[in-house]
Amino acid sequence: MKKSSLLLKLLVFVSIPVFAGDWPQFRGPARDNISTETGLLRSWPAQGPKALWKTSVCEGYAGAAIKNGRVYINDYNATKKEDLIRCISLADGKDIWSWSHPVEVRPNHGITRTVPAVGKDLVFSLDPKCRFHALDAKTGKLVWEKDLVQEYKTTIPGWYAGQNPLIDGDRVLLATGGDALVIAFEQATGKEIWRTPNSAKELMSHSSLMPTTIGGVKQYLYLTMKNLTGIAAEDGKILWSIPFPARMVAVPSPISIGDGRIFLTSGYEAGSMMVQVDKGAAGFAARKLYSLTSTEFNSEAQTPILFQNHLFAVSSKTRGRFSCLGLDGKVVWQSPVGSANAKEDKTFGLGAFLLADGMFFVLDGNSGMLRLIDANVKEYKEIASAQILNGEDVWGPIALSDGKLIIRDMSQMFCLQVGRSSGAGGRK
Repeated sequence: MKKSSLLLKLLVFVSIPVFAGDWPQFRGPARDNISTETGLLRSWPAQGPKALWKTSVCEGYAGAAIKNGRVYINDYNATKKEDLIRCISLADGKDIWSWSHPVEVRPNHGITRTVPAVGKDLVFSLDPKCRFHALDAKTGKLVWEKDLVQEYKTTIPGWYAGQNPLIDGDRVLLATGGDALVIAFEQATGKEIWRTPNSAKELMSHSSLMPTTIGGVKQYLYLTMKNLTGIAAEDGKILWSIPFPARMVAVPSPISIGDGRIFLTSGYEAGSMMVQVDKGAAGFAARKLYSLTSTEFNSEAQTPILFQNHLFAVSSKTRGRFSCLGLDGKVVWQSPVGSANAKEDKTFGLGAFLLADGMFFVLDGNSGMLRLIDANVKEYKEIASAQILNGEDVWGPIALSDGKLIIRDMSQMFCLQVGRSSGAGGRK
């Protein structure tokens, strides 16, 4: 990593309290989907990494947040028609506490989609119908809540809420749509710190807020169904905006490349775009550097990972091949497909991925096979593979903490031992 990139990360995330190996929110502590853990296994037995535990989960894609040896997940009890927030021991998979509230949700390509966010004392959860809850992370006691539909006139997305709360310092943020585009809440009390005006009447998308610094000004990036917008972290004012029609649904979050460049992509026919944001005497201005068609490069369900000045993602319009894209918009390599034998295909549907210790952990979204791929910018090189999960639509985000990998399919969540454990996973 370049020194300037490291300084940028420290500037943006220095106020987040985490332990080594914590994965406290969507895409990890730095929101980049890269773990700092080392010493991970580079070879597996035929059956794959050791499964430490598994637990049943409802139909959906909600991934895990991990902090202080506790796993936090959003779940649903279809029998009781209750939304659940569960706290599970990372060490043995036993439930430490759970909290529920009544809400009827009918499956629509799954029920749950969101990852909790864990701050210093509280865990924050957005349920499928846009109720936002803050619970005591140790006990599960409700501290405060917001009904976004009632309080902010939020429109529930067609496939239910898919946005993941952002923890930043002493605040937690959501892009609500409705009466406000974005709200910054005080973590401890739920008090509104500021709100971003929503004169364009933008609706809540499935894309999540991403922090960055451009021109020395800290800001949050948000992709709606129509626009990419930069919002001032200080007061919530809109600094700049540029059109990007996401089509159908906006899921991947914007990626800050550095030097004011931002990469965004979406599914279906939306394709991808690289944007340049500059600060001048009159303020900020955004312009398109280049765009890519959906068949050149796109990602439908997962946000790309930036590594060594390249972007890595499953490109859904190219048969779900895992792809390495240069910052100039040119594809460097893609996972191979077999011309005569389907078993030779290294495709991943809409599967999730994570980078750690120089390796990508990549799930086949169609079959549940887990592959370990060398992180390099020259070629596709598979290190190991194992059939772990079963079934289709294995799209839930991956989490890693203390040498333990948390993955899920549409009915079960697994904890796999993929590296050395510090023993921190036993903290309760």
